[in-house]
Amino acid sequence: MLIHPLPDPVALKLGPLAIHWYGLMYFVAFIQAVFLGRLRLKQPHIRQAGWTLKNLDDLMFYGALGVIIGGRLGEVLFYNPKYFLNNPLQIFAVWEGGMSYHGGLLGVFFTMWLFGRKNNRSYSEILDFIAPLVPLGYAAGRIGNFINGELHGRIADAALPWAMIWPNVDILPRHPSPLYQALVDGVLSFVLLWLFSRKPHPRGAVGALYLLFYGVFRCFTEYFREPDYELTLMGITLSAGQLLSLPMILGALIWLRHAYANKTRY
Repeated sequence: MLIHPLPDPVALKLGPLAIHWYGLMYFVAFIQAVFLGRLRLKQPHIRQAGWTLKNLDDLMFYGALGVIIGGRLGEVLFYNPKYFLNNPLQIFAVWEGGMSYHGGLLGVFFTMWLFGRKNNRSYSEILDFIAPLVPLGYAAGRIGNFINGELHGRIADAALPWAMIWPNVDILPRHPSPLYQALVDGVLSFVLLWLFSRKPHPRGAVGALYLLFYGVFRCFTEYFREPDYELTLMGITLSAGQLLSLPMILGALIWLRHAYANKTRY
């Protein structure tokens, strides 16, 4: 049976400066978003919409702020409010891990609104452009969680070839759930969305489809992850991640329907 190696969360020390794996994964996420953004700028329908390299640079700045601030506040408010209330200075220790995807998404929505106001672009246009740049960055973050020994999975059948013991949790075989989420919520979402976004579609369709993919995939992969908490609604028990994904799925379906009712191509 596999055993999680629990590597040192610090990847590199340069004198008093410590570079954590988790922070390094966020740097990887940023670099891949810039790279994919430059590829996206070369697509004819994106050029025709007037997107420029300066727009991309500005988006990366706004997006990074939204992810970091929103992701951390989401972790504080959605998952561990009691802990952070008792340890308020830990709110700023982002390098130690602990970021909420849904909080980061809300943070990005806000900063994209600011970008749209400054550049006279609609939400739909902006999200259509950036949506394909997001999933691989999410995958990098989940790999950071795995390296940190965070977000361990539910108990698994010991016969499962990749069942893994997390020594920082217990001695039971568990699913390596961060890797599932990196592959399904991240890589699979990216492949499907990138292929879809290579051609023009109604404005808003690409952004809505990303939210739909992520919401559905997250609901699936949450079955393998030890939940932060669960609630039972109408006889159905849902984890925190599933509860937060349901409004995303509903909103995405409404948005997708509206996009295809709109004749504006993008």
